[in-house]
Amino acid sequence: MKFAQLMFANLFRKKTRLALTLLSFAVALLLFGFLAIVRGAFSQGLEVAGANRLVVINRTSIIQPLPLSYADRILRIPGAVEITHDNWFGGVYQEEKNFFPQFAIDVEKQRKVFPEFALPDEQWQTFVKDRQGAIVGAVTAKRFGWKVGDRIPIKGTFLQGVWEFNIDGIYHGTRKADDETQFWFQWDYLEERMPDRLKGLVGWYTVKIASPDDAVRIAKAIDQEFSNSPYETHTDTEANFAAGWVKQFGNIQFLIMTIGSVVFFTLLLVTGNTMAIAVRERTGELAVLKAVGFSDRFVLILVLSESLVLSAIGGAVGLLLAKVLTLNGDPTHGLLPFFYLPFSAVLWGLLSALAVGAIGGLLPAIGAMRLRVVDALRRV
Repeated sequence: MKFAQLMFANLFRKKTRLALTLLSFAVALLLFGFLAIVRGAFSQGLEVAGANRLVVINRTSIIQPLPLSYADRILRIPGAVEITHDNWFGGVYQEEKNFFPQFAIDVEKQRKVFPEFALPDEQWQTFVKDRQGAIVGAVTAKRFGWKVGDRIPIKGTFLQGVWEFNIDGIYHGTRKADDETQFWFQWDYLEERMPDRLKGLVGWYTVKIASPDDAVRIAKAIDQEFSNSPYETHTDTEANFAAGWVKQFGNIQFLIMTIGSVVFFTLLLVTGNTMAIAVRERTGELAVLKAVGFSDRFVLILVLSESLVLSAIGGAVGLLLAKVLTLNGDPTHGLLPFFYLPFSAVLWGLLSALAVGAIGGLLPAIGAMRLRVVDALRRV
């Protein structure tokens, strides 16, 4: 009998136990896949943050505005190349649950500072000429069935009333992790309907710099420029700004690592127990194998191989299920716009499953290897 035939014959000896063990691996790796997706969703901003961009907000809080006049003063600082500004809008479409990020943008500089967001030039030019125009990300457009040419109403929450927009273009990210859920409209359109006390104010600035090596110096220079003013600033790199935003939700990384560790430790106990029982049931057969000439090393490899095959098949099934369940995109309606299981997570999941299989099967395999033929036959 060939090695593979012998191994699979042993695995299928107890079909119920085999199915339950495979299910344990599948469920554990399915959970691992979802944890990897959640981690990726929260760290999305860190992974795609521009190394050559700074974010300037009000020192008190991001919800406090900054004067529009700050833009020219920031650009005079050596190393600052381009600058754009944004305002958070926070409206709703049809129902309160229809959340997606909406920004009033600086039409002139948006594409220069954020070149990773791509759309046809003719769509952008139509948007520039249309005071009520809007550009929407591909994910949000698909979610609501919007297409170029549609006219949609959005109900303001901070600025009351219904705002009408024309969908002039749909943008796509040039990288997998780029956010395609945003909705942009012209800052001038927002400014027209702003109360007088808020006119000439913007939410925050994004500054494109010549070299990432100068980020600390330029950030410090910007904050010094506006120190002791009514609108003091806090400037940081885009990556640090995104990291600070994620921290508001708690230590996501620690939570995911803790849950993942508990899951794999439990799976390790299940695997070890399964293989120990399997070896104990086959004590006589293993003794016969040794009696007819098979080496201790062969027995060790046989038991380890069974454990590794179990972990590989069960892990692959779990990760495949996780991948399939992400094919339809974000099921959270905008809370986790980056809902994707990357290949690196799949690879780490398979390696982790194999490691659990190897460690869980190691002690039973060593016990089978050290088994003496006389002692084994005496037990039988």
